[in-house]
Amino acid sequence: MKNFRLPADDLEYTVLAALWELRTASVRELHERLGVPHGLVYTTIAKVVDRLREKGLIQRQRRGAAFQYRPRVARETVERARARSALRRLLGTTPRSAAAALVEAVEDLDPALLAELEQAVAARRRAKHGT
Repeated sequence: MKNFRLPADDLEYTVLAALWELRTASVRELHERLGVPHGLVYTTIAKVVDRLREKGLIQRQRRGAAFQYRPRVARETVERARARSALRRLLGTTPRSAAAALVEAVEDLDPALLAELEQAVAARRRAKHGT
C-alpha cells in the first residue's frame, strides 16, 4: 500500500504504535493510555489522530456517539518505509562511503550483528536471483 505518508514525529508514531497494539481505539482511550501519563491534553491526541488519518495511516468508523480508529497500514509496511527513509537521509548523495562508515559503526557496536547483516544480505541476494 503506497497511499500513505510516514509519521512526522515521535508522538505520531507512538499513537500509531498504540493502535497497532490495541487494534481499535477511540481518541479518549488513546488519551487515557498515552496522553494522561505524559501530561498531554485530549485535544493534542485528537489532533495527532486527525493527522494520522489525513496521512492515510489510520481509518475511523462511527460507533455510537464516538469514532473508533484502527490502523490502515501494517506495522511492517511502515517500518520498512521508515527504514528506507532513514537510510536515504543517512547515506545522502555519497552512499558508498556512508555505507562503509555504517558497517564500521555496526561492527563497533555489535560484531554479532554485523554477521547477521551479512547473512541477511546473502539471503536477500539468493532470493532475488532465485538460487
